[in-house]
Amino acid sequence: MKTVLVVGATGLLGGKAARLIAQQGHHVRALVRDGSDPAPLREAGMEVVRGDITKPDTLAPALHGVNTVVTTAYGYARRRKGDSLATVDDAGNRHLIAAAKAARVERFVFTSILTADRAVTVPHFHQKAVIEDHLARSGVPFVALRPGGFIDTLLGMSLADLRRGRFRAMADPMARASTILSDDVALALARSVDAPGLDGLRVDLGMSAPVTLREIVDELAALSGRPIELQTIPRPVRALMFRVMGLFNPFLRDVGASMDYVSSGQYVADTALQQRHFGAPPTLRDSLRRWLRSVDLGAGR
Repeated sequence: MKTVLVVGATGLLGGKAARLIAQQGHHVRALVRDGSDPAPLREAGMEVVRGDITKPDTLAPALHGVNTVVTTAYGYARRRKGDSLATVDDAGNRHLIAAAKAARVERFVFTSILTADRAVTVPHFHQKAVIEDHLARSGVPFVALRPGGFIDTLLGMSLADLRRGRFRAMADPMARASTILSDDVALALARSVDAPGLDGLRVDLGMSAPVTLREIVDELAALSGRPIELQTIPRPVRALMFRVMGLFNPFLRDVGASMDYVSSGQYVADTALQQRHFGAPPTLRDSLRRWLRSVDLGAGR
């Protein structure tokens, strides 16, 4: 049994990963910021420690006796006051890496983003590559998992529209891109605690093949047994919309840049390492079946 510090365990992905790590027989210690509710983690039998990666003096106690760090934390969406790309994704991750090095952890499992090294036009994508490189220089044994976009998040944001038989595409509906269920990313994070041969690797995570939004909608309609209309937004209209919204929320400006990047055809996973270390990537049909069952949107047949 290892002691695994999970950073981001109160979030969707981190919470799923923490539970899977506990199911593998490890002791999970969750780093929880002030203001976040730790009750569900405690009820699941996890140890909770208060701390914040933006406050380096809180990290040494949290890392005492820890074998592995798994982090899904990010601040670029600015969901809390004080969160930002600079404070959390850059400085916070550097603080966590320094503390992990001082604690001599055996492995640091970092949640990155697919093709982060190439996505120089998307600040919150490329920042992940900056931290990957920092990890490589730090000497801390690490693995960076690089998932594509979460298909459950993409579809979940449009669930009300999907129930009415329509889906509005924010990116080019015919551009191929890699996507994956958050459940499958959480499973890869959990397996990374014990899997051999991962140190120093940057592992793309995706489904068995990149897909277009058109293919996703068509498959979803077939599985759910209901017609779904794909509605598109022309690129100039989309660009103007995100530019205006970005005046009030900098993250939305970055989201616009990410839509352009995904539409460029570069957001594609090489799943060779994923298959070698975590097994065969799931298919689009399998992924959509599981999502449909989770939201009761049809038979998922």
